[in-house]
Amino acid sequence: MNNSKGKIFRRFIKRPMDFILSLIAIIVLSPILLVVAILVRTKLGSPVLFKQKRPGLNEEIFMMYKFRTMTDERDNKGELLPDSDRLTKFGRLLRSTSLDELPELFNILKGDMSIIGPRPLLVQYLPLYNNHQKRRHEVRPGLSGLAQVSGRNAISWEDKFNLDVEYVDNVSFIEDWKIIFLTIKKVFVREGINSETAATIEPFKGTEKERMEL
Repeated sequence: MNNSKGKIFRRFIKRPMDFILSLIAIIVLSPILLVVAILVRTKLGSPVLFKQKRPGLNEEIFMMYKFRTMTDERDNKGELLPDSDRLTKFGRLLRSTSLDELPELFNILKGDMSIIGPRPLLVQYLPLYNNHQKRRHEVRPGLSGLAQVSGRNAISWEDKFNLDVEYVDNVSFIEDWKIIFLTIKKVFVREGINSETAATIEPFKGTEKERMEL
C-alpha cells in the first residue's frame, strides 16, 4: 500500500468492518442459508457443507466452508468422476448465484477471511507461485475480490494474480466498498462463473514462462 489512509484502514478498520458486516449478513440471510442447506441435503445428500483446507493470511492454512455443489459419483475403480459429470444442474444454479459461497461468512466472522480480498485457492498451488504471485497472501483472502469483479473464472490465472497483487497494493475503504457493490452487480448478472473450457476453472500449473524454464 502506498498511502497512509490505506494502512490505517487495513490495520484498524478492515477487520472490525468485516466482523460487523458478516454478522449482519448471517442474521439477515439466515432464512436463505437454512433453505439452501435443506435443498442441498435433499438434492445432493450429506454432507451439506463442502470443507477444504485453504491458505490464508501469510499462507496460514484454515478450513474453508461452502455449500456442496457436486455429487460423490465414482467410476468402477472407485475414483471420483470429472467435475463436469458431478456438477448437477442444481449445483450450477448455486454457483451461478454464488449461493454456494454463503457459508464463508462464518470464515469471515472467525477471522480466517475478509469480505474483500484475493480468493483463497488450493493448498497445492503454494509451491507454484512466483514471488510476485505470493504477495496475494499479504492480506486475508476474501469472499470476493478485484479479480472476481474483473472476470472471475473467465480470465487467465496470470491476469487474476496480477489483479490480486494490485488489490494488495491499493487496499482502502473506498476500494473495498467499490468491489462490494460491483460484486452485487455481478451476482445478479451472473458473469464469469465458469471458464470457457471447464466446468469450473482449469488447475493452476505455474506460469507459462516458469514451466518452459523447468
